[in-house]
Amino acid sequence: MMGVHKKLVPANDAVSVKAFEMPLAVKENLPVNGEYRKLVLDAPADLLARCRAGQFFHLLCPQAGGETPYLRRPMSIYGFYPETGELHFLYKVTGAGTRALATLGTGDLLNVLGPLGEPFTIADDWQNLVLVARGVGLATLAPLALEANRLGRHLTAICSARHPDYLMSTDYFADLGADVITLTDAEGTSEPQNLERVIEKLVAAGKAHAFYTCGSNRMLRLLQEIGARHGIPGQIALEQQMACGIGMCHCCVRPFNRGDKQVHLRVCREGPVFDMMEAIAW
Repeated sequence: MMGVHKKLVPANDAVSVKAFEMPLAVKENLPVNGEYRKLVLDAPADLLARCRAGQFFHLLCPQAGGETPYLRRPMSIYGFYPETGELHFLYKVTGAGTRALATLGTGDLLNVLGPLGEPFTIADDWQNLVLVARGVGLATLAPLALEANRLGRHLTAICSARHPDYLMSTDYFADLGADVITLTDAEGTSEPQNLERVIEKLVAAGKAHAFYTCGSNRMLRLLQEIGARHGIPGQIALEQQMACGIGMCHCCVRPFNRGDKQVHLRVCREGPVFDMMEAIAW
């Protein structure tokens, strides 16, 4: 591995951040469909051993095309594979940072900071897990599917997108033994009413002991309603603009319901994974 890596621990935080900053070499950076690309980095074993499903890395995007991204970009881990020494990210080109990422080729170096944040957890009595995500939100849930498979849990993956061509990770989930349900705008199946019917059928069949989702406020509200109705717990990985990514700048603070009061927590440190019922949809 090229370059020297260093461990970062913020001096003003009671909880240490066990994260590394280092340059990683690009192994692959290719489109997976018309909207998304997969970035594969060559990563050392000690870094990959720290990764958990739901965590993220803070990427220092290069300068390209006359643009100079100022802040790092937080990006969920799409996959981490110690056996091949690879760290995967799935991203959509939307702004200066991701446009710059798209220019990286094999052998180029990308400075990364991570793994960061609190991961997903799977309780012992959660035998049937339901993953619900749309678009790039599936990237965050992919490592969770791998962990569920390792633990021998049954998994249902509800994957939503604007069009069938933009559905991602469905084969990946199926290869892990998941029941895959696809919903798209183009086919008229992704509206909340139909999603609710699909989930209610899973609940009635005893196939929903816990919900997992990422990002979408619409999905969060729906899962909170169904969860409250049937006493089903869940977790959500939240997306938020960040500056430092390690809890020092408080840029990513947002409110949560905890007990009988509202608290403000940092998505980068207390999250990005939170109790689904405590999250407040914006």
